[in-house]
Amino acid sequence: MASPEARRRRLEEIRAAIVRDPANAWAAALGYQPLYAAHPDARVAIIGQAPGRKAQETNLAWNDLSGVTLRAWLGVDEPTFRSPELFAILPMDFYYPGKGAHGDLPPRADFAPTWHPPILEQMPGIRLTLYVGAYAQRHYLGRGSVTERVQAYRDYLPRAVPLVHPSPLTARWRAAHPWFAADLVPDLRRAVAAALATDEP
Repeated sequence: MASPEARRRRLEEIRAAIVRDPANAWAAALGYQPLYAAHPDARVAIIGQAPGRKAQETNLAWNDLSGVTLRAWLGVDEPTFRSPELFAILPMDFYYPGKGAHGDLPPRADFAPTWHPPILEQMPGIRLTLYVGAYAQRHYLGRGSVTERVQAYRDYLPRAVPLVHPSPLTARWRAAHPWFAADLVPDLRRAVAAALATDEP
């Protein structure tokens, strides 16, 4: 098994390759850096959609009201959330895709299949993976609706939890499904706490 230092070097190489990739030249021309977090010691992986405009411009993932809500669901403060040794943040595309006719454009379909596997390979300590929203769930969990997958969250524990996106746009959905706050969120917090817990000697 590769050493942590070798894994760190490999992650740096992957980041450089993402920046150099001709498919991302448009992002480099705009001054965008790939927006994700990965560390060999990470314990929880958060796989969401592409970063929003504010996140991209500030180079800080989940830097909006959605991020505030997500951290509340996880039961962690911002410094904990921002620690790459604890939380890996891997959106389905590492760049803001731009604005479409009905909100942000979707993440590029070929991005995650290309870059997620080599990154995840360098993080063998991931104990819990959160699949946030339709794009991540469709790619990793297969067919079905977000509601169906999130309702069946216990089927994925203790290794994973599918989540509705924490955007204010899903507030009505959450109000219509009170079990989300009553049951899933407490179970999610317990799963996160267990994943972050220090190993016993």
